[in-house]
Amino acid sequence: MNQAYYSATVAQFLTEAPDHIFGQLSRSHRHDLEQEQKRAWLGQIQVLKEQLASWPHANLYFEFSIPRMGKRADCVLLLGGIVFVIEFKVGSATFDRHAIDQVHDYALDLKNFHKGSHGLPIVPILVATKAITKAGDLSLASDKVASPLCVGSSGIAAALRATLIEVRQGEINAAEWESSGYQPTPTIIEAAQALYQNHDVQEIARSDAGAKNLQSTSARIAEVIETSKREGRKSICFVTGVPGAGKTLAGLNIAAKRAAAHQDEHAVFLSGNGPLVDVLREALARDQAARDGISKKDALRRVRSFLQNIHHFRDEYLRDLNAPDEKVVVFDEAQRAWTKEQASNFMQRKRGQDGFSQSEPEFLISVMDRHCDWCMVVCLIGGGQEINTGEAGILEWLQALATRFPDWDVHASALLEDPHYTVDTEAVAMLRAPAVSKHPDLHLSVSMRSFRAETLSAFVGSIIDGNAERAADLFETVRPRYPIWLTRNLHEAQDWLRTVARGTERFGLVASSGAHRLRPEGIHIKAGIDPATWFLNDQSDVRSSYYLEEVATEFDIQGLELDWVGMCWDANLRFIDGAWRHYGFRGTVWQSVNAAERKLYLENSYRVLLTRARQGMVIFVPEGDPADETRPPSFYDETFAFLQRCGIPVLEKHVTTNLAPAAE
Repeated sequence: MNQAYYSATVAQFLTEAPDHIFGQLSRSHRHDLEQEQKRAWLGQIQVLKEQLASWPHANLYFEFSIPRMGKRADCVLLLGGIVFVIEFKVGSATFDRHAIDQVHDYALDLKNFHKGSHGLPIVPILVATKAITKAGDLSLASDKVASPLCVGSSGIAAALRATLIEVRQGEINAAEWESSGYQPTPTIIEAAQALYQNHDVQEIARSDAGAKNLQSTSARIAEVIETSKREGRKSICFVTGVPGAGKTLAGLNIAAKRAAAHQDEHAVFLSGNGPLVDVLREALARDQAARDGISKKDALRRVRSFLQNIHHFRDEYLRDLNAPDEKVVVFDEAQRAWTKEQASNFMQRKRGQDGFSQSEPEFLISVMDRHCDWCMVVCLIGGGQEINTGEAGILEWLQALATRFPDWDVHASALLEDPHYTVDTEAVAMLRAPAVSKHPDLHLSVSMRSFRAETLSAFVGSIIDGNAERAADLFETVRPRYPIWLTRNLHEAQDWLRTVARGTERFGLVASSGAHRLRPEGIHIKAGIDPATWFLNDQSDVRSSYYLEEVATEFDIQGLELDWVGMCWDANLRFIDGAWRHYGFRGTVWQSVNAAERKLYLENSYRVLLTRARQGMVIFVPEGDPADETRPPSFYDETFAFLQRCGIPVLEKHVTTNLAPAAE
């Protein structure tokens, strides 16, 4: 992706004819050029020739790439040591909320992901060409990103002068700034949209040394696919990764690239995570409908061929005994596929299949084994993510391969036998068999969700392990760029979330599905959410995450993320006498959880919730109520004290944040 369609000093820009500049913009444009776009460019060129004449030494960029968002800013201007992001609304006399958020998002994206912009003031300017409004006062946040200035086309020069007077800064070396590198970290929704539009993963993913392994993982999987195809082999790859490392992104990338470049393979991404599938499908359909001018119903029909619920795929090939159309399938969170007992019980109760006696992994492999030539299965394995009963783990996959499909080629991450991914000793022994090919590059080791704090996963792990000392040490590496606060007051937590988020940065409340006694605080986990609405709708929708009224549980949010999270802690996981104690609420009382499996699921639910924020979070632990025997203060006080010992400070009133650049 070219960084900009057109770039020049302002002096050069002023001497070039508008048609010449327009021609260069047109040649760089990869899509059909519409009359509206042509008029917009010519209008912008005319306005900027009038407004920038006083600064010939500035550097101007038209259609500057914002890779994480898969979009381009109309203009970027380097002037007086400041990065100005200028977005035009040609023909408009008003400044709508969407346009203001859009230019603010571009500025934040540059601050967080463009290395040359990390330490520079960034000032977004929204230009409604028919407006006569003058820019308001400049307001710079602690990270030097200003609130958007809104001006008419005749007010650009005045806004630039006023900013230059207020912000004293050395000049920017334009060549160094341009070549400094862009390290985007998209949300999974943004990534899915970009990949579905046939962007390369390198255009939307970080390129720093620590995260290059996303690209090498994708390359390794592609190599195995090509080998299987060439030699007529059936193969399976097991990919591991820390939370937020990009397993789903890698899987989506494989499915999207194979579907686009090898249509005969009918590559598909399968997930048993219902909310993730619903949210991604809705996001892709909305995006395609808007881009291509088709109905959302038609867009959804197309999306379903690329992104499917794994259980629907299973049911389809229970009915159809032929080989599937798909030659390449990617199973997300494959360790969560059902055991033989869980699958058999479900098929009897819900599908009337009394004779079904296979685990889900065994059945899914058997479906792909119907191909007479070749096929490829990619299993994405997360660590510490099991949150529901009947999840098979890795053992069922390995047993099925060993007993029924010994001719399949097995490729595995070199870390698959690590306790974070495989706790079963039998599975570990099977992984050590000579027939299993090990690959270091099938493990994704760097969290990219929390681009501000790569050690967040380890910090959360120490909390769940009950190790306050280690957590406190790790928190020192987290806190400079990833704020985490504690509070006993839900309203303070909500106020902080509303204050710290800028542009369209998404925030929301999350809580454990077992957090039944948060209801007196106004957090009703039984009410449920519509995940697509909660994750995708804007600030005006009371059902969206922005309203902080509806709360998502670990089942709603696993595999997804928010920029800022309000994590609500209930008494189902309590720190007592130096260790975690596990409880479930039944009827009117808390009951101890004694089964090791259920304890693991409860701990993992909190692990999932504590790793959902990309930029920071506030943890709310209630005060409790002495008059309520289901939530006395003693159920919460020691947990709060433990989290304090982990280094997390108590939220001060009216505090927002003081962030360093997201990456150095």
